[in-house]
Amino acid sequence: MTTRHLPVRPNFDQLKRQAKELLDAIRRGDPEAQTEFSAHYPRPLDPAEARLVHAQLALARSYGVRSWLRLKLACQMTEAIWSDDAATVLKLVQDHPNLLQEDARGVAGNWGPPMSYAANVGRNNIVQMLRDRGAEDVQYAFERACLQGKLDTARLLHRMGGAPMRGSIMGPCETLSGEGLALLLELGAELGAELCDAEGDRSAPIGLILQTYCRKPQGKHRCLQILVEHGVSLPDTAPMALHQGRIDLLERLLTHNPDLLNQTFSHEEIYPLELGCSADHSLALHGTPVAGGTLLHLAVEFDEIEIANWLLEQGADVDARAALDADGFGGHTALFGCVVSQAYVANSRRDDSFARLLLDWGADTQVVASLRKRLRFVPDETERIYRDVTPLIWGRRFQNQDWINPSVMALLEERTGNA
Repeated sequence: MTTRHLPVRPNFDQLKRQAKELLDAIRRGDPEAQTEFSAHYPRPLDPAEARLVHAQLALARSYGVRSWLRLKLACQMTEAIWSDDAATVLKLVQDHPNLLQEDARGVAGNWGPPMSYAANVGRNNIVQMLRDRGAEDVQYAFERACLQGKLDTARLLHRMGGAPMRGSIMGPCETLSGEGLALLLELGAELGAELCDAEGDRSAPIGLILQTYCRKPQGKHRCLQILVEHGVSLPDTAPMALHQGRIDLLERLLTHNPDLLNQTFSHEEIYPLELGCSADHSLALHGTPVAGGTLLHLAVEFDEIEIANWLLEQGADVDARAALDADGFGGHTALFGCVVSQAYVANSRRDDSFARLLLDWGADTQVVASLRKRLRFVPDETERIYRDVTPLIWGRRFQNQDWINPSVMALLEERTGNA
């Protein structure tokens, strides 16, 4: 049983501090620390007898790693790969041959064994060296390189035998890697590569592109363009024009519908079911709810700052409210989306530029709305309800503070006098 999540690039100094903190908490009689220790230490031990070595083992196992030494090796391996230090990677696999095939982090995860891990970050010299040493994860490494858009690495692994498989394109669709998607289709042309998932569902790739957790506008635009070039038909709607980053299409639609700027759109209009999207709102991975939102709400959520500027310049109401659902939830403005942000979680936007843009156009910081939100693929997926909250209070009360953009919170506190 694991209770902690090991980062993609774990820091051993931080882990050593965590072990000391766990030991201190155990000795203080902290009930949570004692429960965690009991759950992960392999035998009963009186807290009074606990030493640092005991806390280190319990901490390692709380991350799903079998021992403190294995956790240390994981940190050394991943750091050497990130630093492109092939000599250290070579010494690690020479001293510990089992590391060649084990997950680089010592715990099962998407980044894979050292060669695949190196493929994720485009470390070609390390990929070649590990292959020469007998690494066998060529296909997985190839798909990870495509997923991450590491084209030179993907071509290297293709020469080693990696090849597009049915469903391989789902990786670049998940990460919005237009380059990776194009490469897979190029390399797979002679194999009759299909635009589908592993089960043959041809709508799955576009559904994933629209609903993914990633926020890479340019990559998303390119992925959708590639699908269109391969015969996929997209609906001629404003939300789909925004997904594609097509201001020219929005301009044409606005000409025919002067009310477009402040029109609200349903979940199904934003995430069309016929394109492989889910009817379950929570599986469209966004921050602040977008169902019932305007184009400005969508521009904030999908990190389309150029479109947001254009919408405001065309006369969009900066304080336009999302539609209320059947239970009375909604009514929030685009400013709420700057606070609880998928773009922040995805590391694509860590500044307050969207919030400043809206505030410069006069956004009301004291507007009140009631929202409900269920996060997915997190330890706590319970739906939470927030009644009569301002954007600032929405952020303070939100169930998972990892989703809150601190730069935006600081800006709102500054503008509201921390009210």
